[in-house]
Amino acid sequence: MKNILVTGGAGYIGSHTLVALIEEGYRPIVFDNFSNSSAVAIKRVEEITGVEVEVIKGDITRDEDLDLLFNAFEFSGVIHFAGLKAVGESEREPLKYWVNNVDGSIKLFAAMKRFDVKNIIFSSSATVYGDRNPFPYKEGMPLGAVPVYGKTKEVIEYALMNLKADGFNSLALRYFNPVGSHKSGKIGENPQGIPNNLAPFITQTLVGKREKLTVFGNDYNTPDGTNIRDYIHVLDLARAHVVALNYLLENEIGFDAINIGSAKGYSNLEVIEAFEKAAGTKVNWEFGPRRAGDLDEYFADATKAKEVLGFEVEYDIEEMAADAWKWQRLNPNGFEEVE
Repeated sequence: MKNILVTGGAGYIGSHTLVALIEEGYRPIVFDNFSNSSAVAIKRVEEITGVEVEVIKGDITRDEDLDLLFNAFEFSGVIHFAGLKAVGESEREPLKYWVNNVDGSIKLFAAMKRFDVKNIIFSSSATVYGDRNPFPYKEGMPLGAVPVYGKTKEVIEYALMNLKADGFNSLALRYFNPVGSHKSGKIGENPQGIPNNLAPFITQTLVGKREKLTVFGNDYNTPDGTNIRDYIHVLDLARAHVVALNYLLENEIGFDAINIGSAKGYSNLEVIEAFEKAAGTKVNWEFGPRRAGDLDEYFADATKAKEVLGFEVEYDIEEMAADAWKWQRLNPNGFEEVE
């Protein structure tokens, strides 16, 4: 059984990927500082899979933590989720993001080299494409991330591309907007503080944690005037990481980047409608002013994922909404009530 290091494995995407890895026959080793995640998520993964998950508490910005980790296990590969991810916060506290995301990743890569671990899947983002490329986003387009968060992802991709010279074999998955939860409702999106995405705002409004949802802008150049985004079920996204890992372990690619998205856009109002259908009730929402920097629309060209990885999404927005609502309904306060 191959050991796979999963940094940030207790987070939203990480915890779902743990389930997919275990179902594929891998042994994931979680490395997480739990600054933006919950240890309860690991316990829930164990309940879902019936497998005990090895967890090492530590920080990618600390060389001593990484040395202890790599001395304790032999890894066939790494899936790197660890990092801060709030776009707004990255603009207010940029140094925090450069230290955690970029410096932490470089320290991780250096540890990998010291211990001769060269295979890595990097959790990248569609934000690397910036705001000047036409839609749909295609991998060969020039990068030009605008927010600090996206720029850190772009810089880490560039570092991995350079590390081909050190023998690294890496794949950056540029994904779009994950939604949904595991079908059991045991794990799901558990944002701390103000959510970064539309879906948890909707579910928290439905469950009564928030009085009202604000939709920012109704005069965009789209059919219903609201932003259009590419959403992907977190189960599809988790499966994509396992498919990508299988591919990486079987091929010497140096570096490559692949979009992981549905290749379809849904407007804010379409997303709200899907959640209303799932919950059987109306969402209390209102229009607000536009937010600076929001684009009319963006979505993925998913051709490369299909051609290279043989990957296509299985779930649509209605299933994403139904599963996200099931998670929120069963866990109205996320993991808080059981910690």
